Amino acid sequence: MTNTVQAVGTPFSFFTVAYLTRIGNQCARTLMEFLKGLEECSDASIFHHTFQTLGSHHFLTEGFSNDFAQWVLASANRDELAERLAALDIRDYLSIAELRTDLRRVMSAYCAQYPNYAAQEALEPFYFCESVEVTEPLGLTAQNLQEFRDGIRQLSHSSFYFHFISSRLRLHLRTNDFSVWLENSLGLETLANKVNRIDVYTNTLDTARASLVRLIELEDEKA
Repeated sequence: MTNTVQAVGTPFSFFTVAYLTRIGNQCARTLMEFLKGLEECSDASIFHHTFQTLGSHHFLTEGFSNDFAQWVLASANRDELAERLAALDIRDYLSIAELRTDLRRVMSAYCAQYPNYAAQEALEPFYFCESVEVTEPLGLTAQNLQEFRDGIRQLSHSSFYFHFISSRLRLHLRTNDFSVWLENSLGLETLANKVNRIDVYTNTLDTARASLVRLIELEDEKA
């Protein structure tokens, strides 16, 4: 049976997006410099090297999808520290401040324990970067659940990533564009929560999209 619930708020507007990487004025050649960089870099830089890495590495099955851990492993050659940084699960955090605090805690403890390693120069420097979004409306909107499902199916990887992962920085890591609209415009709070629980860490963009479409279809079948 078809669900004909109409939006009670504004329609959902789908966007296309391109990302430009901006290299900041901070770089690290040692672990101590890296720790200082973590303390001083922007929230957008922390997000870029953790959450947004999921998009650029497309959910690696080998190595670390966290840029910080990857640099510590490949350039600083500190396996144990890399594992500690990678063990910080981004799914556990509701703010960049909390994530930054734990990154600093891990780095600070290691540098204090191994001061000689902390002062060694790495093979390659680490550059703290940010992603700059260039967005444009697709001219595609949704006013009900069916139009929303059809729109999701048409999105490119970059557009899906923008609405489902990158939006979390704007929304303070708590949710995503899709869930916000489902709850606020369609009144589907339970569905919104289910969508927000789709694991951005273990899913690829394709499997996350498939999970989202399936949740919408299951909701549609209830009517």
